[in-house]
Amino acid sequence: MKRQAFCMKLKKGYKDEYKKRHDEIWPQLKEALTKAGVSDYSIYLDEETNTLFAVQKLSEDNTADDLPGHSIVRKWWNYMSDIMETNPDKSPVVAPLKEMFYMD
Repeated sequence: MKRQAFCMKLKKGYKDEYKKRHDEIWPQLKEALTKAGVSDYSIYLDEETNTLFAVQKLSEDNTADDLPGHSIVRKWWNYMSDIMETNPDKSPVVAPLKEMFYMD
């Protein structure tokens, strides 16, 4: 199992809406993530900067790189694009983070 962390950016004033949408995450999206080998997925918000910090575990045989081609993922990106910084294809702007310390 490997860990992966990244940052995204929430538009100002959308903290509650972001939380609401994730509290109501679509079962089909959750299923696609699970099938791709994603688990133990958390997202945190730095309210001062509106930076979202995500961390997830990926199985050794994960297919997470294929998720952008999945229709439910693209639908989710479109749904979230009004409250997050996005790329032209509506995918969230993501900045990978390098692990600097880990304690098991």
